[in-house]
Amino acid sequence: MPMREQFMRTAAQEAMDGVKKGHGGPFGAVIVKDNRIIAKAHNEVIKNNDPTDHAEMIAIRSAAKKLGRFDLSDCELYTSCEPCPMCLSAIHWAKIEKVYYGCTRDDAAEIGFDDKYIYDVIKGTAEQKKVDLEQMEREVCLDAFFEWKAKEDKVQY
Repeated sequence: MPMREQFMRTAAQEAMDGVKKGHGGPFGAVIVKDNRIIAKAHNEVIKNNDPTDHAEMIAIRSAAKKLGRFDLSDCELYTSCEPCPMCLSAIHWAKIEKVYYGCTRDDAAEIGFDDKYIYDVIKGTAEQKKVDLEQMEREVCLDAFFEWKAKEDKVQY
């Protein structure tokens, strides 16, 4: 069996393990570097009472820690389902350039994991807002921005 299929099957098995353990939704992910799995995870939202503990997020955190860096551009992500907007953002921040996924966002919506509203908010097409964003104290908050901009030894990411 080709390596890619093995990696995806590992992600699918992670999803199944998470469901059976009651850790969270049916989602699993693995991160691969040089044809080796360096991190694997499943959804742990229920286990940890953390809405950000999606499989991709946990796998990214684990891979970054293991490699000692935040740039995962030399890695690939295999995930049992098309990433949600939060995970897709994290994938971009981690600079992962290739993602393979099994189920689609429509498959996820059919079992109660519907991200359509969040995609609509991002696109600016949501009919109603569930979160009220209000800007305040910009001048106070800009101080840290100016400090960062002037910092000579900063690590840009």
